[in-house]
Amino acid sequence: MSAYQTIVVGTDGSSTSFAAVERAAGVAADSGAKLVIVSAYTPASREDTSAAEDALKDEAFLVTGWTPAEEALREAADRAAVAGAKDVSTFAEDGAPVDVLRKAVKEHRADLLVIGNRGLNTFSGRLLGSVPADATRRAGVDVLVVHTT
Repeated sequence: MSAYQTIVVGTDGSSTSFAAVERAAGVAADSGAKLVIVSAYTPASREDTSAAEDALKDEAFLVTGWTPAEEALREAADRAAVAGAKDVSTFAEDGAPVDVLRKAVKEHRADLLVIGNRGLNTFSGRLLGSVPADATRRAGVDVLVVHTT
């Protein structure tokens, strides 16, 4: 079996997702693979941004165009570099997490998807499904589920 060439990992900015990013970065470093870090988000409504602009007045530029996904990606990329990943790219995408992960796997021709196990062993995860369980079933590539909790 050859080494992985492209690895996709998702982050939502949580400590558990950063654990998955760090593991993915380690695998990427060991195999010389490209690491693609993705974050799914839902855009803020106009009402939400208007309220922030009203509250911040002259400092509204601080939140205009910013999303929590972008901040999560910046921190994830920093962590990936510290963990040894050399070729790292990031992108944020509007959509459901599993759909965004699957799209990234396809677009980047990834051969490994790395996800954290958060939600996998919860009651609601067993009853309603979880991102790790759904991604594992639908990825179409090897999946590494990182024990993060």
